Amino acid sequence: MSQSKGGISRLRDVVATLRGPDGCPWDREQTLQSMAGYLVEETYEVLDAIGSNDPIALREELGDLLFNVCLTAQIAADQGMFTLDDAADAVSQKLVRRHPHVFGDEVFDEDIDIAGTIHRRWDEIKRAERPERRFFDGIPQALPALLRARRITDRAARIGFEWPNIEGVWAKIREEDQELQQAIANNEPNEMQHEYGDVLFAWVNLGRFLGIDPEDALQATNRRFMSRFSYVEAAITSTGRTLEESTLEEMDALWNEAKQKSKQKR
Repeated sequence: MSQSKGGISRLRDVVATLRGPDGCPWDREQTLQSMAGYLVEETYEVLDAIGSNDPIALREELGDLLFNVCLTAQIAADQGMFTLDDAADAVSQKLVRRHPHVFGDEVFDEDIDIAGTIHRRWDEIKRAERPERRFFDGIPQALPALLRARRITDRAARIGFEWPNIEGVWAKIREEDQELQQAIANNEPNEMQHEYGDVLFAWVNLGRFLGIDPEDALQATNRRFMSRFSYVEAAITSTGRTLEESTLEEMDALWNEAKQKSKQKR
């Protein structure tokens, strides 16, 4: 392995050595199937680093994700399927093909919704590449449900399956909320789950209208909840008691105190 190489070339050589005859037993025993979980885990660690606004952590986590991508490609190469360069060439060709306004002579009118038009053209070109694809093909089933709902509604909206204004979204939320309340009143578990999902889906649409990503918003709420509850926990344990030994009223008062402190920091 050449020590003079850097960047992607060096990483590719390192991975090839790890997978080689005298390489690491762990790396050698990995399969495409075993790599799936690692790719998901590393992707979430990248998202955590982005959320922390820590460039050093982000660089490290992107490197870990890149290693897993290279290792997966090396496994495919070992099986005679394709190489990392093949994958890079394929995505480069696809990006050029799907951006005729950048790499071709297609021009957009400045008075139109350029971003929306680009999305629609992307979908048109994508469908032309594989006419057998159905409308929602390509949205991974393994995506977190909120993110997948956002992708589904985005795609439907781009071809005009959309409310004309936000009032229509609010009306849909109220409609779904009433149906959920009715299912609860009727004590119908299957209907409750069904209607609860519809309510969540309607709220995802509202977030899209407001330019809010539901996954990001809920993750931020998760962090706020945990931070405030940690304040409650610290306050109670500082008195020598456990959370279980405190009262709901005490925890609620501390929660509100933590909430006020967090507002003052904004």
